[in-house]
Amino acid sequence: MSLLIVGTIAFDKIHANNHITGKILGGSATYIGIASYHLGATPNIISVVGADFPNKYFEILKNHNFNLSGVEIIKNEKTFFWEGKYLSDMNQRETLKTELNSLSKFNPKVPKQFCSPKIVMLGNLDPRVQLGVLDQLNTKPSFTITDTMNFWIENTPNKLKEVIKKTDLLIINDEETKQYSNNNSLIQAGKYILTQGPKYLIIKKGENGALIMSKNKKFFVPALPIENVVDPTGAGDSFAGGLIGYLNKVNKFDFESLKKGMIYGSAIASITVEGFGVENISNMSNESLKTRINDFINLIKIDF
Repeated sequence: MSLLIVGTIAFDKIHANNHITGKILGGSATYIGIASYHLGATPNIISVVGADFPNKYFEILKNHNFNLSGVEIIKNEKTFFWEGKYLSDMNQRETLKTELNSLSKFNPKVPKQFCSPKIVMLGNLDPRVQLGVLDQLNTKPSFTITDTMNFWIENTPNKLKEVIKKTDLLIINDEETKQYSNNNSLIQAGKYILTQGPKYLIIKKGENGALIMSKNKKFFVPALPIENVVDPTGAGDSFAGGLIGYLNKVNKFDFESLKKGMIYGSAIASITVEGFGVENISNMSNESLKTRINDFINLIKIDF
């Protein structure tokens, strides 16, 4: 199957657990792509970097089967950079610095070989960029997944609505669900979003897991309790990557497949957060993923 991922490739600098990293590899497309690779996908990437993006990081991406034909390198620009500090409970973070750099000039161009994807994953970006990619496709994807956030809900609501109309699965957190729907009841808010275009909605609740809704069904996936969380930065994107990697593998987009995909996504996210940046997810073995999946099954299994 053909999988197209639109998102950021970035530098991150993380303050957590009394440790400060240097500039390390990050970005939504990075985490999503690496996670999907571990389930057999070839991540076709649409993104942008600056002239300062090092070959060693390109090699990491290529080693995870990334097709980088759609990654633009803008000369005389630097790569998108984010620096953040996690508080003691790791559930809250403070943004110390954001430098858009090359991302501010991102005008995505979809290579011809990417123009008929089966699955499209629109990472958390300006809805105008997301629409720009969809408008360049030759055929309607079998399944389109969109991630977004409160900034776009507040600042580009009309363009975001256009994206959501073209979306099969929307992924947002609980507060954003209420904000978008202007309703403090999470379930009522979710039901409203499902009238706006998507067939499915995944509501992320951080360390408390995620809820998936369709018009007639609901399913909740807990987050696997982790004793030592090192860096939560890539958790959400790793979750999305595991989910789309599973859907790509089984070539099914029904509710049951989404439920199973969420288990894979949660398992991979739980491995990601045990290291800084992509260090854990990059080196994840099939055996460690199988073990984590079994841990999940044991966590949610109930015998009556």
